[in-house]
Amino acid sequence: MEHPDSILIVDFGSQVTQLIARRVREAGVYSEIVPFQSAAEAFARINPAAVILSGGPASVVDENSPRIPQAILDSGLPMLGICYGQQALTEQLGGKVEKGDSGEFGEAFITVEGECTLFDGLWATGERHQVWMSHGDKVTALAPGFRVVATSPGAPYAIIANDERRIYAMQFHPEVVHTPDGAKLIANFVRHVAGVSGDWTMAEFRAAKIAEIREQVGEGRVICGLSGGVDSSVAALLIHEAIGDQLTCVFVDGGILRQGEAEQVVSLFRGHYNIPLVHVDAQDLFMDGLAGVTDPEAKRKFIGKTFIDVFEAEAKKIGGAEFLAQGTLYPDVIESVSFTGGPSVTIKSHHNVGGLPARMNMKLVEPLRELFKDEVRVLGRELGLPDVFVGRHPFPGPGLAIRIPGEVTRERCDILRKADAIYLDEIRKAGLYDAIWQAFAVLLPVRSVGVMGDGRTYDSVLALRAVTSVDGMTAQAFDFPGDFLPRVTTRIINEVKGINRVVYDYTSKPPGTIEWE
Repeated sequence: MEHPDSILIVDFGSQVTQLIARRVREAGVYSEIVPFQSAAEAFARINPAAVILSGGPASVVDENSPRIPQAILDSGLPMLGICYGQQALTEQLGGKVEKGDSGEFGEAFITVEGECTLFDGLWATGERHQVWMSHGDKVTALAPGFRVVATSPGAPYAIIANDERRIYAMQFHPEVVHTPDGAKLIANFVRHVAGVSGDWTMAEFRAAKIAEIREQVGEGRVICGLSGGVDSSVAALLIHEAIGDQLTCVFVDGGILRQGEAEQVVSLFRGHYNIPLVHVDAQDLFMDGLAGVTDPEAKRKFIGKTFIDVFEAEAKKIGGAEFLAQGTLYPDVIESVSFTGGPSVTIKSHHNVGGLPARMNMKLVEPLRELFKDEVRVLGRELGLPDVFVGRHPFPGPGLAIRIPGEVTRERCDILRKADAIYLDEIRKAGLYDAIWQAFAVLLPVRSVGVMGDGRTYDSVLALRAVTSVDGMTAQAFDFPGDFLPRVTTRIINEVKGINRVVYDYTSKPPGTIEWE
């Protein structure tokens, strides 16, 4: 499908390539990421307005290192090279790149040496600006037609420009938050160099996607596994807007949801939106199967398999559905880059009904597969989902089961549900909910001695977790105001029978993960 007003992003294996796409979309322009091995095909298919070349771990001076497709270099379209992208452009257009004796990593300051379209309304000659470097190799001789427009002590060719060919390249990473003006540099490239107006809005996406769903489904019937999370909920609303009662949602309650969540989902979708919804109470099935299971991966596998079994049984009862709807997001379908074995064919299986398509021989409807998580939230608001619902923190597919290290029982789920609800209630009352990426409680397989009234207690320990993050890839513990943790601890111990001690998890990611299991 052609997207002539889009930006094609060629991925050379950088860990932050997705951030480039986010910055382009923040500028109001559609973007698509493709691995370098399939970039030539994607370039011909999409017919973009411009190309951005990502960073990557390889060295352009090595034999068989990744290369920019010749069709892109010969196209005459605007290009922006970032880190490895700069080095590949330089090497392939006649300049020189050498392996550095020492790399440049982290915060750096560049000096603007001349005017450049990328700097319009942003930077002036002679100014110094903070950027984020992460490179070992470096450009040592420019390709014909290029000039230096910014330097740093470790990168004399920090930003280079070929104004005639509209090719610009930089050694640092403008896509990361550690380059404060990076998003504006990318926006200047998209709008002032590529000449794309920046009018890609969620309202336009909604209208286009509705038409696409109607064309794909026709008179067919669709079933959707509704988890209660934002992704599947937004997908269901969008599909229902397109095809009405041709959609039936199946909501499986395994007893591992947050407090009041099942009631909220049923009320919202069956009551408020009048969407056909099958509510399956499978708590006994899930709890019986989890009895005695303590290994985290065994929990995940059991929950995933059982969900599929229940969903498939309900789908057979409904009958006649040709299509399966999933809330698959863009990060789940971006191919990982392999430098040795050609393009990777492995797509991450984060789908909320993973395994069903092959097993049930159904066609997929995935209306969100072009969106990032934050964009799904914008679409949810566009569709009228209440903000308290669409703005909720991420919640894992296996639910509370992976927030109870050790054996999962109905009693322990109930204890955790109550404690977690109090924690989140206090966070909302303090006005901190939107400042936190994710907050939750973990019921530990540890008991401690306590004193309540005149009696001795021997009850469970609860750990509280709250982190800040941009995309969940890295995270820092949230630093609560001084009186918050004592207050929430008192409430939990007083109101939740079975807990007599509360601790706070200060671990960052890495070395820890956000969830405990």
